[in-house]
Amino acid sequence: MPAIRAAVMSLPHAPIEMREIPAPALGDGEAMLRTLYSEVCGTDVHLHEGRLSGVPYPIIPGHVSIGHIEQLRGAITDIDGVPFREGDLVTFLDVHETCGHCHECLVTKQTTRCPHRKVYGITYGVNDGPLGGWAEQVWMKRGVNMLRIPAGVDPIRFMAGGCGLVTAMHAVERGGVRLGHSVAVLGVGPVGQAALALAHLSGAHPVIAIGDPQSRREFASSMGATDTIGLDLPAAERAARVRELTGGRGVDIVIEAAGVPDAVTQALDLVRDGGRVVVVGQYTDAGTTTLNPHLQINRKHAEIFGCWGCDYSHFHRALQVLAYQGNALPWEAGITARFPLERANDALAAVASRSVVKAIIAPSG
Repeated sequence: MPAIRAAVMSLPHAPIEMREIPAPALGDGEAMLRTLYSEVCGTDVHLHEGRLSGVPYPIIPGHVSIGHIEQLRGAITDIDGVPFREGDLVTFLDVHETCGHCHECLVTKQTTRCPHRKVYGITYGVNDGPLGGWAEQVWMKRGVNMLRIPAGVDPIRFMAGGCGLVTAMHAVERGGVRLGHSVAVLGVGPVGQAALALAHLSGAHPVIAIGDPQSRREFASSMGATDTIGLDLPAAERAARVRELTGGRGVDIVIEAAGVPDAVTQALDLVRDGGRVVVVGQYTDAGTTTLNPHLQINRKHAEIFGCWGCDYSHFHRALQVLAYQGNALPWEAGITARFPLERANDALAAVASRSVVKAIIAPSG
């Protein structure tokens, strides 16, 4: 089998370079995916900035991807027992090698905290094989959970949701968003946009988007935000505006998806007494923030939930949302730039500068 062209991140801050990666010899229960699209995520920016520990550079980035099964060895079935076939359009859970027998897997039931877990595009190195989406093909190792794309779900629609959607699925689940809840989302990047959409589809009202730039706030309005607030307004005035929109109380649920530590402090100012804050934006260590435990947590009787990554259930439910409610919102409009493999550096720069809502790489051009 010919070598596989891939965009490789050799070291933090180094330019992305094109390489040819040897194709693996497939074993039983393994497959090769011909990559159609792969996401350029904020996590990829963090990887390029060296903000994640334990990354085995050089790596092939791209942890959420979609493509067609090009080769398949042995029998591989989905969760319903339906066999996958060559040619099927699929995505896959990027988290792999979760052990299923450690304390986190079996006792606390937090598989995202399994110490054995590996992640495509993040914790596999080039020497491990073509295990990232910024490549012409991706190796589906034995045991990887593939998901068939439902009929009627366009690949672009799935990628428009992408990592942001599955992560937001987890955040909305942690927040317990329900019909009639008021929700504020801090951050209008892909995770924030998806959280706004899911809150809207869940029947929340109002749904308040807070963040910059203006172009992303405008997109947020089309994705279900009833009100938007820019960061040009001082924090105290933003909080006052949220109280004004909620009868003076503050919102039931705040989802922090901004990735800036001060956003956590702001979230505690926005939530009502007895409300809930979900911190999903602090995927990497961006530093510390100052808060008043008495005023912002204890006296408010606030609940605070961390939210790290996602599991299979979030991918599965995300596909169901896109299949049955996808037409309700303009998901596809969130992809504002596409790049070939050779322009991976441009794609990364566009996401880092927030000049796009979402960017994807199309390895086949």
